[in-house]
This record gives sequence, structure tokens and C-alpha cells, in this order.
Amino acid sequence: MDSGNTAWVLVSTALVLFMTPGLAFFYGGMVRSKHVLGMLMQNFFAMGILAVLWALVVFSLAFGDAGNAGVIGNLDFIGLRDVGIGAAPGEFLSFLTIPFVLFCAYQMTFAIITPALITGATADRLRFPAFAVFISLWLVLVYGPVAHWVFAGGWLADLGALDFAGGAVVHINAGAAALAVVMVLGVRRGYPGEPMPPHSLPLTLLGTGILWFGWAGFNAGSALAADGIAAQALMNTILAPAAAMLGWLAIERFKGGHATTLGAASGAVAGLVAITPCAGFVGGMAPIYIGAVAGVVCYLGLGLKKALGLDDSLDVIAVHLVGGLAGSLMLGLFADDAINAVVTNEGLFLGGGADLLLDQIVASAATLAYSFAVSLVLAKVIDATMGLRIREPEEIEGLDLSQHAETAYSTVS
Repeated sequence: MDSGNTAWVLVSTALVLFMTPGLAFFYGGMVRSKHVLGMLMQNFFAMGILAVLWALVVFSLAFGDAGNAGVIGNLDFIGLRDVGIGAAPGEFLSFLTIPFVLFCAYQMTFAIITPALITGATADRLRFPAFAVFISLWLVLVYGPVAHWVFAGGWLADLGALDFAGGAVVHINAGAAALAVVMVLGVRRGYPGEPMPPHSLPLTLLGTGILWFGWAGFNAGSALAADGIAAQALMNTILAPAAAMLGWLAIERFKGGHATTLGAASGAVAGLVAITPCAGFVGGMAPIYIGAVAGVVCYLGLGLKKALGLDDSLDVIAVHLVGGLAGSLMLGLFADDAINAVVTNEGLFLGGGADLLLDQIVASAATLAYSFAVSLVLAKVIDATMGLRIREPEEIEGLDLSQHAETAYSTVS
């Protein structure tokens, strides 16, 4: 055990957990005032139900039998059995210099925020009981296996794909699920003809700041040590969203005539998403290039929902699915073995050939396809059995009153 590494991962765990309330504010500011508590509640509830499920079974499904190139773990750690304050069992996790229970807690914060990301796509119209059932089943059936494939030495890791902090496991995974659910859920009442402006952009910007702050733990914490790789990941987590914000605002100004505060927030988050898989594998100017490309590509990705006839309320598909794909693929261009010895095939732009890029394509496609397919089935089954969507009078009234018998403000619109 190393006390410095343990201290850093303790802090990082708290930072990543804080990201989920940040996400709640980020999304909550973008919905109409009659739905804001509904959005906040979905994210806060995720912190409760998903933490318990992680401890009961999902940590074991993700990290049981770690190091074997399979598709899912076993039940060795069910109910946190043998997850203690000592070293991690098994050869695959023998590199850890932190208590095994801390590794479990850190990974739990990832498992909490990933399903919570989906809530932005389904805003204003998802029944709370249906949401609770969906994210619970999704954590077990989708997140657990995909985390095993990538983070626990499963078949994608064995293939050679890299994902430092969750480009595939978190962002492509959640973005594909969002795509599937909105296909079943349908559009909001009045969409697209009725204006549905954000009710509180200051709340959204506050959420953005919390997310960016917490992302230091998300990316730099994924080094699982207080070392040079963590330092590089932290630098990249500052530079990439900065460049992405500028890229988003530049194209927004060019196409729409104005650079907006919502654009600044969305661009920064797009850059954070794109740098996530790359954070501990790239250096120099690479994070600026990755961020700038992500800002432009994710802005252009806003057109997907119109082209597909979908209502992705808060642009989860454009920011997380497109951003996650962009970052995961650009890792195949910029991965640098001088930054991290885990990189055995350098990126194409560093003379390493196309091997890593091909591995990243396979990993991205496999994650997207699996998450989309299982999420689509889950959404259809829940819709057919208990109903996925609130009724029209409840949608008119708003999620706050219809689902929770509360209001965020004394007057709502």
C-alpha cells in the first residue's frame, strides 16, 4: 500500500461522486422550470440505487475473474465478499497500491454517473418508476459486462483497445443507450414546433463547472496513483475542454451569428468527453487537437436528431455518443508510449501504424452495438409492461408535480 496513491484515489473518488450532482444541475438548468426537480431527482436517485446494486452484484460482474479475456466476470465478489482493506486478489489487479475496497469505491462512482447521463436524452417525459427499473437493469446487463470487456482485461482489452477513463465504457455506452430509449419514448409534447428554452442557464453553467472540477478525479484519478501519468491526465483534462469550447463557439458563431453561454458549456463538456479515453495516453499538443475537433464534430452532431427524427432533449447523443466516438478513435491517432508504457502500439500520427486505430474502431462499434441492442429491448419491455412515458396531462403539469408532488419554485411555467 502507498499512502500517497491512496490519498489521491480517496480524493478522486469524492470528486467523481460530486460529478453526479453537477450533472443534475447541468441538465436541470436546461429543462423547463416545471421539470427541474424531476431531473434533479433522477440523478440523485441514481446515486442511491446504483451504489447499492454495485455493492450487491455489479462490481463482481465487472471485475470478477479480471484478466481473463471473457465477456463478463463471475460472482467472486458478490455482496462485497473478499473486498477488503488489503491488496486486490489475483494477478491482473496486482499493480494496485491502494486498498481493494477503495478501488471498488472509485469504480462505483463511474457506475453511478454513466446511467445518469442518459437522463438528458429523456428529459420531460420519462416516468420515474420506469426510470428506476431501466437504470437498475441497465447497470447489471450493460454496464457490468462492458466494464469487464475494457477495464477488467476482457475481450476488448485483450484485443488491444485502450480506454483510459471511459470513452467506451462510459460515454459511447450511455450515448448508445440514450439513442435506443428515445426511439421508444417518442418526442416531447409540442416538439419541435413549441419553444422549449432552458429555464436557468446559470444553473447549467454551475453544473458545467462542477463537472469540469470533478473530471479531474475522473481522468487523473484513473491513473490510480499520484504519479506523472496522473499529472499528464490532469493537464489534458484542462486543455481539451478549453479547446473544445473554442471550437464549438467558433462554429456556432459562424453558423448562427452568436456565441452562446449554452454553447460554451456544451463545448466544454464535449471536450471532457473526448479526452476521457485519451487522458493518460497522450501529451503535448494532442489534447488541444482532440478537444478542438471534438468541439466542432459534436456541434455538427446536433443535426443527428433532426436527421433521425428523434427528440434527444439535451443532446446526449451529440455530446456523449459522438464525443465518445471521436475521442476513442482519435486515441488511435495520438497515443504516445512516451506518456504511458501501456501503449504498445503508438497512434497513427506518431508512426505507429493503423493497428491501434483499428482496435479502437472495433471496441467502439462493439460497445455501441451491444449497448444499443440491449437498451432497446429493455425500453420496449418496460414500455409494454409498466409504461415508459408519462401521460399527456402529467406532461402538461410537469414532472415535478406529477411524479414527486413538489415544485422547485413558487411559480412554474
